[in-house]
Amino acid sequence: MKRVSFILAVLTAAIIACGPLATAGGEPTAVEQEPTGIPEPTSTPLVFTDATSTAQDGPVVINGSLSYSAPFFTDGVAQPVIILEDQTGFIDRDEDYIFPTSSQTLGQITSDFYTSPFTYTLALPIAPQGTLRDVDNDAEEETGVMVFAVAYWNNVWNDPYLERRDLYGGGWSGAYASTVVDEVNGEEGEIVGGKLVVYAPDDEQSFPSGFGEDEFLFTEDDPIMDLPAGWSVIDLDQDPFAIIRDAAVSIDLLEPEDAALEDYSDLGYLEAYEAMLELMSTEYSFTEYKNVDWEALDAEFRPRFEQADQRRSPREYALALRDLLWRIPDGHIGFSFNDELISAFQEEAIASPGIVPVELADGRVLVEYVLPDSPAAGEGIQAGAELIAVNGQPIGEAASDVVPWFGPYSTEHNRRLGQIQFVLRFPPGARVELTYANPGESEETATLDTVLETDTLFYTGDDIELDGLELPLEYRLINDNVAYVAIYSFFDNDLLTIELWERLMLELNANGINNLIIDMRSNGGGRGYLADQMAAYFFNEELPLGLGAYYDDDEGEFVVTEPEDAGTFFLPPEDLRYNGDIAVIVGPSCASACEFFSYNMTLQDRATIIGHYPTAGLGGGISEFEMPDDITVRFTITRGLDMDGNIHIEGIGVVPEVLVPLTEEAVFGDTDVLLQTALDELQ
Repeated sequence: MKRVSFILAVLTAAIIACGPLATAGGEPTAVEQEPTGIPEPTSTPLVFTDATSTAQDGPVVINGSLSYSAPFFTDGVAQPVIILEDQTGFIDRDEDYIFPTSSQTLGQITSDFYTSPFTYTLALPIAPQGTLRDVDNDAEEETGVMVFAVAYWNNVWNDPYLERRDLYGGGWSGAYASTVVDEVNGEEGEIVGGKLVVYAPDDEQSFPSGFGEDEFLFTEDDPIMDLPAGWSVIDLDQDPFAIIRDAAVSIDLLEPEDAALEDYSDLGYLEAYEAMLELMSTEYSFTEYKNVDWEALDAEFRPRFEQADQRRSPREYALALRDLLWRIPDGHIGFSFNDELISAFQEEAIASPGIVPVELADGRVLVEYVLPDSPAAGEGIQAGAELIAVNGQPIGEAASDVVPWFGPYSTEHNRRLGQIQFVLRFPPGARVELTYANPGESEETATLDTVLETDTLFYTGDDIELDGLELPLEYRLINDNVAYVAIYSFFDNDLLTIELWERLMLELNANGINNLIIDMRSNGGGRGYLADQMAAYFFNEELPLGLGAYYDDDEGEFVVTEPEDAGTFFLPPEDLRYNGDIAVIVGPSCASACEFFSYNMTLQDRATIIGHYPTAGLGGGISEFEMPDDITVRFTITRGLDMDGNIHIEGIGVVPEVLVPLTEEAVFGDTDVLLQTALDELQ
């Protein structure tokens, strides 16, 4: 058999920002200039008028910490950096500004980055290479000052310094920096508090001492104060701004409120339910699209939470929460299993007769695999047998009645696959009457015991056994002119992922390999930005990829990003771009970021998409919150849209251009039918 079975344990996926920072608009911003990898220094040369102007009579070192609670903050991060971040982009309100490499002074992370909070230290340079800007807004032209924030970034591409792709196309920090960035008077990305680190090359420079009447920084109405020569830390939270000149200054980096993990775990069951309902009914991104009636759900489930609260029943609370979330048809909706839910799963679905069922394109349900030494094997049921009825009910109808434990689902085909997966799962000690017909034999009915096992539940076929030791992507040559790569995740070590990816591109180009098969069948998603930028290696222009919609607290509604803020390909250097022919193999386990990668490959007809099914149909970004009794809930908070503003993945998936029916040959043959189809299409 050469087929990848449906895997329902979809990895946590999303259009999660690849790093924690954003442009002033909060989204990656398109730019017109041709990328050249590491940007050339654009800072103004610093000319000292005399030897004393280099004296460090202000701060010389900055220490601090960063506390984070945001889900996924550290996932995939291999090269976290603390830098002095040149704020020229903010001063100029230039959302495409790239921090010059020469301006990026790197700090040191001095504790375990993967444990919150982590600490850092940063030594201020004697001769900084930031960009000088005259910020006192008087009529005289002066040398100006260098303005920095301290910021955390995740470096992925090239050396430890940040390039355009690391910076989401440019801008300034919107999160996890020494500054507070918020919307002021309807303007996004404005700095409204925190601390800046400023360098004056002499004692003739001035700096704002407050925000002025317009509440904006670096505008004409700012009150002005004189600055001493050298380094100063400016505290924007005092009025007037305070100048700090201590040799060592403590500056903590700040997690924004909208990134922090909502935590209802200390509330009672009913209070937590009410907080959850308020949050999800407001910020869930597909309420209208999915026809979710929150009032009706509240009317149905509130009595169950009230009863669980009155009885202080962990079991009743956990099952009410499970059943409520299962009612929302979105594969990104999820919850962690605490002891009560694990126990409930064991009571409802831990046992089976030892059979893996599979439904073919023609509607027949066959036995894909029989567990050795199971009751089914003892009865003589064979792989390839047709399953006709279970407990007297036709197998297809029985499956339609199943509520799968690994739901909910965004698409009907994924839901159906889940129902088939659970149609032969039973409580412990159950006996099942099974009507079947072995290959070439007549119909039989047998009553089988069930056994406690999960091997058949998580069966994935003979040719795919992911054990966590595989690389994020692996590749090989199929023949002299066709290469094959399987991308398993966009949520692994992102630095390693890009290094492997770029090595593949170099080898393909160096060896003149003109055909590439990309296998996405086992990719459960991850960082959407990483997925987008990996697809960029197959294009030669910076295409807009799509828009997004998110709930805006100030507007009180969902707001669609402007076209100029669309997700964009930032092109790699030309020698790393691949121009050969491409086939992409997808499947129902290709979810979220995997789907956006696959969708990107349909732009300009860049690749042929091949599969037995569309992808999972998970087209949004996610957030999480904590509920009582160690249950974490995940839900969708952004909508992925195409450039016309249409929902293009959620509930739909990426539909194969070449849709290959799932037949007996595909399940039981010695050939991987989808791989062979990809070869045929390319050759």
